[in-house]
Amino acid sequence: MDPTPKTSPDEVVTLVVKHLIKPGHETHYEAWLRRIVRIAGERPGHLGVDVVRSKQNHLALFTCVLRYRSTDALERWLDSPERNELIAEAAPMLADGDNTEIGAVNEFWFNPETAAKPPRWKQAVVTLFVILPLTLLVPIIWGPVLRLHPFLSNYVVATFLVTLTIVLLVVYLLMPAATRLFAPWLEASVKETL
Repeated sequence: MDPTPKTSPDEVVTLVVKHLIKPGHETHYEAWLRRIVRIAGERPGHLGVDVVRSKQNHLALFTCVLRYRSTDALERWLDSPERNELIAEAAPMLADGDNTEIGAVNEFWFNPETAAKPPRWKQAVVTLFVILPLTLLVPIIWGPVLRLHPFLSNYVVATFLVTLTIVLLVVYLLMPAATRLFAPWLEASVKETL
């Protein structure tokens, strides 16, 4: 089974790269990182990169989130001889190797492990903007159908149908669209310019 997620033509795919740096190599790694970010940025399908600096076990941890237009564009970069040479060059500086993870850009909502996720309050605001109109409109739309039969007008059944409709709309349609629409605002707080 292929672990790489399949994306629709309009869905952005992300590559999360985590590098834990050996003590004393931070300056050399930063220079290397600027170089690989510039080179990756010139590749077809590349949409941008964010770098988050943090600490893990008293070591510098760099988490890079690269966005690509498609899975194919991302795979071409991952498999390129150029990237392989650059990773080989960085290997002596890395305490834990080259750790990569591929995912859809909107997976932050369900994936707490993504290092560059937006703050929870921003996730809450976007979620509120998506769910509030649905909680007002979906019961009104379901209303005539729920009154057709006593079974459907049962409180538990009616609540289940309304909730199911809202959840399906949020997960499959509206939240992916909202995360694309609000992406610049969501990413603004995790972006750190090189």
